[in-house]
Parts: sequence; C-alpha cells; structure tokens
Amino acid sequence: MPVLELRGITKIFPGVVANDDVSLVLERGEIVALLGENGAGKSTLMNVVYGLLSADRGEVLVDGAPARIKSPRDAIDHGIGMVHQHFMLVEPLTVTENIVLGREPGKLGVIDFDAARERVRVLSDQYGLKVDPDARIQDLSVGMQQRVEILKALYQGARVLILDEPTAVLTPQEVHELFSVVRSLVDEGLSVVFITHKLEEVMAVADRIVVMRDGRVVGETRPSETDMVGLARMMVGRDVVLRIEKAAARCGEPVLEVEDLQVLDDRRLEAVRGVTFSVCGGEVVAIAGVDGNGQRELVEAIVGLRRPVGGSIRLKGRDVTHASAREAIEAKISHIPEDRHRRGLVLDFTIAENMVLGDHRVEPYAKRGIMRPAAIAQMARERIEAYDVRTPSERVQASALSGGNQQKVVVAREIGRGPELLVAAQPTRGLDVGAIEFVHRQIIAQRDAGKAVLLVSFELEEVMALADRILVIYEGRIVREFVAGEADDETLGYYMTGGGGSKLDPASEAGVAGGER
Repeated sequence: MPVLELRGITKIFPGVVANDDVSLVLERGEIVALLGENGAGKSTLMNVVYGLLSADRGEVLVDGAPARIKSPRDAIDHGIGMVHQHFMLVEPLTVTENIVLGREPGKLGVIDFDAARERVRVLSDQYGLKVDPDARIQDLSVGMQQRVEILKALYQGARVLILDEPTAVLTPQEVHELFSVVRSLVDEGLSVVFITHKLEEVMAVADRIVVMRDGRVVGETRPSETDMVGLARMMVGRDVVLRIEKAAARCGEPVLEVEDLQVLDDRRLEAVRGVTFSVCGGEVVAIAGVDGNGQRELVEAIVGLRRPVGGSIRLKGRDVTHASAREAIEAKISHIPEDRHRRGLVLDFTIAENMVLGDHRVEPYAKRGIMRPAAIAQMARERIEAYDVRTPSERVQASALSGGNQQKVVVAREIGRGPELLVAAQPTRGLDVGAIEFVHRQIIAQRDAGKAVLLVSFELEEVMALADRILVIYEGRIVREFVAGEADDETLGYYMTGGGGSKLDPASEAGVAGGER
C-alpha cells in the first residue's frame, strides 16, 4: 500500500492551470524525484500535499485512506513534513529552539530545555545529521541550516519528507552530504519526494523519476532506464544542449582591473584580502570557491554595494573603487545577485516595474522625471517573451512568480541593460535545464560581443562550461588560476578547500595580476 497517493489533483490560479489532473504514488522507503521546468507545477503540487494550498479537484490519500489536509498542521498530523527552498527558521534562536518550536516539551507552560536538547541529540545521532543543538541559526552555514529543517520535520514525526529544490543554495560538498542523509533517512523507513530540475542530481539520488510539464505528468522512468539527455527532452519537450559549445576567447583590452582589494564583511572582519585580477573584454573569468570565502563581499565591492577599505577597482581605466550602486549602473556594470529576493527584486512590484529598475530615470522609460508606463510595459513584454518568463502578464507581481521565473526577470533586466561588465553571481540558481541553456547562451553572447563577464558560481559544471579562466578563492585570497580545460572538478575542489594553501602559486601570480595566459 502506498504511503502517499495523489489522485486527479487540479489547481487553477487566475489565468494559469498550475496542476491539471495530476496523479502520483509514493511507496514506503522510496525516493521519488519530481522533475520539471520552472512553472511545471512541481512545487504547487507539493504545497497542496502540505496544506499550503487547497486543490480545486482531486484527493490526497495517506496509507490508503483519504486525508483532509487544509493546513501544514494537518499535514504534520498525517506524518508529512516539508523542507522549503527558502528555509523557515528563526535566525536569532538556537538549533534546539527552532526544532521544538510549537511542540516544546514541558509541563504547566514551563519548557524543559534539557529534554528538548536531548531529543535533538538523539534524532541527530539516529539519522546521522550532526549539528550543535546550542548553535544559533544565524551562525550556521546554509548546509547546516538545511539539516536543522530536516531535523525539525523528523521531530514532528514525519514519515514522508518533501524536499523542495533542496540543493539550490548548497555547495558541491554539501550536496553530496545531503544525498547521504537522504539515503540514510530512506534506510530508516522514510519516504522522500525530491523536487528538482537538476538532471545529474536525479540520476544520483532517485529510485523513480516523475516528470512534469505545463502542469501535467508527462512521463515516469528510473535512472537505470534513461540518461540526462532523455530526461531533458522529456522535461522541455525538445532536444536541449547540456553543455554550450563556444569558440576560443578573443581577449581585448582590460575592462575590469582589481588591484590589492581589501573588503570587510558585516562583522567588520577582513573577507577579501589583497585580491588582484583583471577581466578583459571578450572573456569569461569565473571565481570558484566554497561559499563564505569572500565571494559575496568581492562582488558587492565591484558593483557598488560595499565600500572597500583598501586597493582599487577600475572599469575601462576609470576609477570606480568608491562608486555607489547607481554610479556603477551608469558606468555600465550589470549585476545578477546571488540572492534575488534581497538584491534582485522588489517582490511587491510588478514584473514590468522590476524590469525597469535602475533604468527608470532614463529615456525611453522616463521623460523629465516622469515614468512612461507604456514604454516600460512594451519593454517588459519583449523581455518576458525573449526569456520565457512564465506569466500571464507583465502586470503580475514578482512575488507571484516561481523562484526560477523570478530569476529570469533579474537576468533579463541585467543583460538587457547592455553592460560593459556583467557580474553574474549564481546566474542560474533555481533555473531548469532549458532556462540554464538559454542563460548560458546569453552569457557567451555577451563575451562574444566583446563584453567582460565575471562569473561567481558554486556550480563547478557551470564554471567549467563557461569560463575562459578560473580563479579559485579561499579565505578571501585568490590561491590558484586555471585556463579553461586545465582542471577538473576534483582539482578545483582540492584548492577550494585549502588543499593548495592560502597563497597563490608563484607561477600563476603574473597571470592573475595581468590577465595573461
């Protein structure tokens, strides 16, 4: 008997059929990957199962019996837990306090924190999810925060665990750790629904694969019966190029020159420690490193969001070291931020309003200080079509879009601005294989048009596919440079984790400083 069964689930939003008569079965002790493009209906379907949305038609069965799930509390009572792409944790509280929140052990209104801490330790040991019960969430890495979310679901008695895009914010090392955790959970008798659009992850972790497209289930298979090319074709409905072919770079004059740059983090500690490199027109330079090694602070200094405390930044010979974000835009620097919610979008604004951010003072989108809605709407419609943003209208609020479609809005705006330097931090985070192919083509098109591209990505496959040069960053320093094709992911991973020390090899120093080969 299936532990979870969906029968004919239909969910309709204004102008969009998100789920169209979807049926799905999850057996006990099984990992089912729910695979599909952005907007295919994956997260909507699981939000119905978890009680965040109500289906217009259809039913959910748990252990063969119809389940009335109208809220997350109902789902939890039926043994269904969900870990969302954007974590639902209270950052100032400890690991223990977050896990037991709402179900605190104790009597007469007095919480027994010792009992809570012990219960967290037992769960942590049982499932191999090592985490400090007394650590504060704000001090944990993203991977550790995800472990806390999983432990919270297990504490609440989850027998079915829904993981929504669980690797979107993880480093490669954390992804491997997560897969081990998921397998250990299944070995303990749990069942897992793994929502993703990443083909290699599906092949690595799933027992069975259910593919959705345009709100419907279009196929079902197993890793042993298919390959990534076949999965991509099933997802998108056409053949997809998984690795972009590109001609050799034609490096022109330096566009970005960074010299001995020093930048502090939010705690006033040195995050970027004397970094020197250049990016010329007509090349993609990638920064590869484990999250938290100064990438964020380096990017924010270049695009005017953070003031350096030493060194210099020059754009086509012009000093922009202390430029503001607006001055950086005016200097033709575009920025695809790693966190689209914090830096990329105003969620309460419409798609059109978000598309024009940064250009809202200039013609043709404004005249004499007054914005021109018709021109803005026309531009937005053109970019929506060009970037395949799934929306009925440019007037829809950005908050109503899926995460992947939100990312497309940001990418469309920043590339559409026509930059001299494109700083792309995690540009395909949350995108499906078809959209990734499109964004990669856009990045290479920028490079082939003679523009400079600085790529920061935790996806080593993306780094190796796009970069003409790769700079490895560790503890705020560039420790190694590679020319395209010179290193594999194991070699990069070795230097990313400090295997090569924290100083640049002498043989590479001249190349990093001057952009030489």
